[in-house]
Amino acid sequence: QVQLVESGGGLVQAGGSLRLSCAASGRTFSAYHMGWFRQIPGKERVFVAAVSGSGDTTAYADSVKGRFTISRDNAKNTLYLQGNSLKPEDTAVYYCAAARRNTIWLVVKQGLGFDSWGQGAQVTVSS
Repeated sequence: QVQLVESGGGLVQAGGSLRLSCAASGRTFSAYHMGWFRQIPGKERVFVAAVSGSGDTTAYADSVKGRFTISRDNAKNTLYLQGNSLKPEDTAVYYCAAARRNTIWLVVKQGLGFDSWGQGAQVTVSS
């Protein structure tokens, strides 16, 4: 399995921006589709965005489409999530996750098939 460590969380005002990073180690990074999920206390973890192993295909939840951008740098073994126009309802713990590249993209873009997870990074958006 690949090991994942998130960074870049914090407190930001509504309307502001934040970039999360996820450093991967242990396996060939490009061998994995990658995704971001988020969770608030008492709720299930939900899909935010995904990017293919090559980085040329992305998918987003409707709630973040047009405001968030997922990207990856395979040379640096790093995944990113850029969030703009942040809203208080974006407040959550954000997790990066990996799905093996032989997982069908149709499954991955629905937030399924991920089997390696980071420890999470708190993002708080104040109103």
